Parts: sequence; structure tokens; C-alpha cells
Amino acid sequence: MPRRSYRYYDFILAAFVTVLLCSNLIGAGKVAQVDLPLIGQVVFGAGILFFPISYFFGDILTEVYGYAHDRRAVWCGFGALFFAAIMASVVVSLTPAPGEYNSSLQSGLEMVFGNTWRIVAGSITAFWMGSFVNAYVLAKLKVWTQGRKLWLRTIGSTAAGEMVDSSLFYVIAFAGIWPLEQVVTVALVQYVLKTSWEVLATPLTYVIVGYLKRQEQEDYYDTHTNFSPFKTTL
Repeated sequence: MPRRSYRYYDFILAAFVTVLLCSNLIGAGKVAQVDLPLIGQVVFGAGILFFPISYFFGDILTEVYGYAHDRRAVWCGFGALFFAAIMASVVVSLTPAPGEYNSSLQSGLEMVFGNTWRIVAGSITAFWMGSFVNAYVLAKLKVWTQGRKLWLRTIGSTAAGEMVDSSLFYVIAFAGIWPLEQVVTVALVQYVLKTSWEVLATPLTYVIVGYLKRQEQEDYYDTHTNFSPFKTTL
């Protein structure tokens, strides 16, 4: 049976990988804080600005195209993060040219990207496991609910995937660098914020998923899917 081609799949995959890279190389290393009414001071990782969008794309990929297409996107993200980690290490290790500016720039690069190997190791592990949990739960819920209650599938799968992701990433990436209390606090806040983001994005999810299903003429059910995360073929 010939493989179907889709109009929008490649664009969503590219957006997914782009957001993932931004999340881990731009936002993950910074801890920010904000004062919220009634709650007070909340500490969070700046990666929260990017990362929930990757789960948003993952939900769309699984819901419309099926688990196997989302699995391919996860492996693409894995490869992109691995390559970025290698190149960051190479760039940081290069001897800077003489001059005060270059020396100052080198210090900044080492500060920002010197921990990239731990960030990416934590991200790859947490992202890989969390994304597959997210996709698996969503695919199974779609079959069990017979395609009804999209909100339950997206929120439930994100809650499960983010629990795995948040519990792994900050321990692997920042244990021993940040105080333990800060690691736990940031991980918990990230989990709550990321899951809440999915709740708030539910109306947009309905719009995009409905549009893609109509345009692609696809609404995939993973009734006979091999859910092994180690396959890269469709």
C-alpha cells in the first residue's frame, strides 16, 4: 500500500523541532521569577515560554496523523538536540582570538553553553520519555473514547507526559548546580504551568485539529499500531 503524503505534516514537524531547540538552548538555563497576585513570588525556568508548544504540536501530530508520525518527529528532535550539543561543545572549546571583547565573549559563551551537554542529556532523556508517554496516552485515549472528548485526550496526555518530563529534566540538567530546593521548586512550577498551558490552549487545539483533519482528509486511529519508541519507520 503506497504511503500517503500530507500537505502540512512537514511544516508541523519543522516547527516542532524549532521550538524544541529554542526551549532547550535559549530558555532552559535561565531561572526567572514573577510576582503574581494572591500567590506571590513564583520562580520558573524560562524554557516554559517555548516547551509547552512542542507538546501542543505533539498532540496535533498524534491526533491527526497517528502515533508513528509523532514518533518520527520525536526522533527528528532527538537528532537536532544531539547535533546542537556537539556543535555547542566544539564552539566553546575553540580558542578565542586575542582581545578583550573576544575574551569577554568567550566567558559569556561558556556561561550560556558550557552546561549544554547536561541540559541536552537531561532534555533528550526527559523529552524522549515524556513525548512518547504523551503520544501513547493520547493515542490510546482516542481509541477508548472512540474519538470523542478531544479535551480529555490532550490534557490527560500532556499531564502524564509532563510529569515524566519535568521530574527528569531538572534533576539531570541542574542537580549539583542549583540548590536542591530550587531544582524541586522549579520542576513543580514547570509541571503546573506547562499543564495549565495545555488547558488554556484547548480551544486553539480544537480549531487547528479540525482544520487539519478536513484539509488532510485524515483522522488516524492507532488500533493496530506498534508502539515501540525505537522504531523510526512509519
